[in-house]
Amino acid sequence: MRCVIARFPFDLTKSTVLDSMKGVKPEPLTGPSVIIGRRHYPVKQVGAVITRQDRRDFSAGEVLRAMAQLGFTCRSAPVAATMPSDPASALQMASAMLGSPLRG
Repeated sequence: MRCVIARFPFDLTKSTVLDSMKGVKPEPLTGPSVIIGRRHYPVKQVGAVITRQDRRDFSAGEVLRAMAQLGFTCRSAPVAATMPSDPASALQMASAMLGSPLRG
């Protein structure tokens, strides 16, 4: 499949992406990711490996579109869980999430 990343055309196939990412250790996830094989890779890492370009030269959206068109599963940025620092308010938050007991 022909795709354009950072204004450069690339002929990518699913097998060439799999071969390029073989042996590459995934970096910690901080934003959108692509599942290649059984591993979750940051989109910018995948883009840098398959295009051999600097990560500042392309956007995550360009790589996400290309990977989705090739049939890879793409995930958006993980949602950070927010927990209050006060243990009492953490207990109240957990209690509210579980719901109040029925009174009868």
